[in-house]
Amino acid sequence: MTNQEKLKAMFELQRSLNDDTNGQGWENGYTKTNNIINWRRCIYMECAELVDSFQWKHWKDLKKPIDWENVRVEIVDVWHFIMSLILEHYKHNNLGDIDAIVDNIENMQGFKEFCSDPFNIDAANPFEIINDTEVIIHKATARGYAQFDPMLVEYFTLSLKCGINLSLLYQYYIAKNVLNRFRQDNGYKEGTYKKVWGGKEDNTVMLDILKSGTQNIDAIYAKLQEAYKKTI
Repeated sequence: MTNQEKLKAMFELQRSLNDDTNGQGWENGYTKTNNIINWRRCIYMECAELVDSFQWKHWKDLKKPIDWENVRVEIVDVWHFIMSLILEHYKHNNLGDIDAIVDNIENMQGFKEFCSDPFNIDAANPFEIINDTEVIIHKATARGYAQFDPMLVEYFTLSLKCGINLSLLYQYYIAKNVLNRFRQDNGYKEGTYKKVWGGKEDNTVMLDILKSGTQNIDAIYAKLQEAYKKTI
């Protein structure tokens, strides 16, 4: 797949997931049950979870190894909500379809670098990553701030520092998108879904499936279903 195809596929999947989860017309800021949608809050809350993946608390063990797999999952979760914000912005302001979004991103500062090799995480500075994440939080929470381009530039850089480039983001996103659909299909919204399967969180099960080489959407869903059935 080309970089353009990967971007387009992710935005189409995210729009479809939002349609299924929130109902048609979610771009107007409300779900089908009239709940307010705040993608910016989603972004900064996921960023907070990303920060929590690192040992930032000075009163705890700062030498504990970093769970880089969890960091990557959080990076992908942030991406879900950045895409949702962009889709909402384009729809609400009649700026064009997904093709227009993809064209804009492809010409954005930092995107070319984001398509190259990610940085070596062995040389990563956790506190630099935390600072970069807090920059995104600031841009997401700034009152009246309508532009998402600077946020994307920061996101590309942050992702590379966490060992994720466009190709890896695409792989992880596809798997997490399938998991999110699986959650919705199995009572996530109703509160009946089990997030821990035989002692493993569902994100970990998803990563194990991805590591096995399974990347097809239907195959990932089938393997999730098989693993989940063993817990119920």
